[in-house]
Amino acid sequence: MTSPDDKPGVTIRCQDSASVGVTFCDRFSFDADSVHYAVELRGPGLTARANDVVARIWDSGLAPFPEELAADYRGWDGERSWQTNDRDLAVSAVFRSGGHVGLTWTLRPWPQVAGGWGASVTTWLEAGEQTASLAADIRHFPAGEQQ
Repeated sequence: MTSPDDKPGVTIRCQDSASVGVTFCDRFSFDADSVHYAVELRGPGLTARANDVVARIWDSGLAPFPEELAADYRGWDGERSWQTNDRDLAVSAVFRSGGHVGLTWTLRPWPQVAGGWGASVTTWLEAGEQTASLAADIRHFPAGEQQ
């Protein structure tokens, strides 16, 4: 799931359609309290990018969300969700029979600005190993560590 080049990044590809994916990349930091990064969504006829998603050190971040999903690999009812403090990146998860997790990734940069935009893609992963691998990759991404 890591980026194919030597820059730290995480790419999630849908197991049902390789043309659908999400990439976390281009991380940078202005200070010791936060890490900024870009998120790209891809799908047939869609390319969307938010250049300044922020992870703050006092925030638990995205990593615990897929870790919890991986721990519940046998499934759950309903939808689970997570979003950044700025609400510019959100992800929701549903479980489908056969042991698969659908992650719907939504970008809404500048959510308070009139005329803003939003885009979403859904990636399907195996509930156990693929979701656990995603969690590990996302946990290491803000620090610039390659798995």
